[in-house]
Order: sequence, then structure tokens, then C-alpha cells
Amino acid sequence: MRIKITSDSTCDLTKELITKHEVYIFPLTIIKGGLEYLDGVEIQPADIFEYVESGAGTTLTSAVNVSDFEEKFEVFKKEYDAVIHISLGSGFSACCQNAVIAAANFSNIYVVDSQNLSSGIGHLVLDAALMAESGMDPADIVAKLNADAPKVEASFIIDTLKYLYKGGRCSGVAALGANVLKLKPCIEVIDGKMDVGKKYRGNFDKVILQYVGDKLAGRDDLDYRRIFVTHTTGVPKEIIDNVIAEIKSLGPFEEIIESVAGCTISHHCGPVCLGILYYKK
Repeated sequence: MRIKITSDSTCDLTKELITKHEVYIFPLTIIKGGLEYLDGVEIQPADIFEYVESGAGTTLTSAVNVSDFEEKFEVFKKEYDAVIHISLGSGFSACCQNAVIAAANFSNIYVVDSQNLSSGIGHLVLDAALMAESGMDPADIVAKLNADAPKVEASFIIDTLKYLYKGGRCSGVAALGANVLKLKPCIEVIDGKMDVGKKYRGNFDKVILQYVGDKLAGRDDLDYRRIFVTHTTGVPKEIIDNVIAEIKSLGPFEEIIESVAGCTISHHCGPVCLGILYYKK
């Protein structure tokens, strides 16, 4: 049975993994200066940061629309026995709802609500691809993904609240206070929505290692198959390397995947942001 796995551009998988597993990516739309650009196709994170830092304004994001899903699903239904689409969590965007509406017109299209973002989605996409390649029935793959989605722990440390503030995700007072106190908030995905966890104080390079320790140390409920280290483009390589070394010291993860956040995540988090994303048992 031939099964096509699809997702959207917020899954933040590496190009190598997307190519290897032949995953189709639906790009979200980034609106900059009143013009629309496809995430990762016509615009890159550096373009967003340059635009915002210039003082010209801020960018906006827009979900994949129903007609775009329908058009591609129509193509895939002729080439594959089934299509499994793993969407950006329904609590973050209309992407999932739009995919569900489009899929209702087909008998072999399945939509999975990842309840997550970034490489939290990526975990499910990779697992879907591996299960499809092993010959598993599509309905069984979907059931497994739905069971595993709540087990993904996703969080990020953000260096500045400037981008969340400009995007309307936090108040100016909160952003100013965090800036003055050098606070680095931990943004967590809880029950399919973003929430603010622990607020760290200090320089990003020190805070990020404290965060990794807080998330991974002394736990017996972690699934050590795979962990993502996902970051925006402004994080220095030395910090990324230190995070990976710290992860190795804290648990026997079989696979550590470094990935770079695309435009959608970068739009909200800014140029210096890093998170670790993994499964609980």
C-alpha cells in the first residue's frame, strides 16, 4: 500500500529528512509589507528579522487555506492509496480545521491534529513516515499518532519578548519588564496551547543549559528514541553544541536531531530561541 505523508511548514523538519521520507510540506503564508510570501519557499527567517529590526513593521502569518489542501489532496488521491496529513495543532491555527474541511471531500485522506508546533509536529511526521514505510495500515498509523500526540513535550527559551509583543502575544509591560530584568521565559506547549513556564534570569548561554537540565535531569518517564534541538538562526553554534553535549550527559537518547525553525516559528520567537522536544513514555 502506498501512503503519502504530508504536513505543513511549521513542522521544522530538516530538508534531508523531508527528502529522505518524501514528505510533502504545505507552506503557511507570511505577510510582510502587505505582500504574501510562502514560508520557506519565497521568504526565509532572515528576511523577517531584517524587516522587523529595520523598524519597517512586523510580519503576520496566515494558515494554509482549504482550496490549497483540496488541490493537492486531489493529486495525491490518484497516486496513493491513502494520505495522512499531520497538522499544526488546532489550538494554534486554522490549518488543522482547513485540512479537515478539505479532507471531508475524499475517502482516503486522514488528518491528525498534532496538538503541537515546530518539531513537536516533526516527531509525529517522522513516526508516520516510518510506519508507512513499514507497511502499516493507514488507520492503524492514525490511531498510533493520535495516541502519541499528547506524549510530546515541547518547549523553548526565548531571548527577547520583542517579537511576541509585536505579534500581539504579550503585553508591552510584560515585554519591557522581562527586558529590564533579563528574563528569559520558557514557552511550553500544554494541552495543545502555548503557556509560559519558568522564567529564567541571566544570559542566554547560561540560561539555556539550566533549562535543559530542568527538563531532562532525574526523570524516569522519558522516551529516549529521539530528541529534537530546534533553534532559530541567531543562536550561536557554540551554544547549540553545548546544548547537545548537555543532552548526552543527561540521558541515552538514540537520536539527537538539530533543526532550524522556519518562518512561522521565527516570526513569533525572534532570532535567538532554542527548544528541546521529545516524547514522554
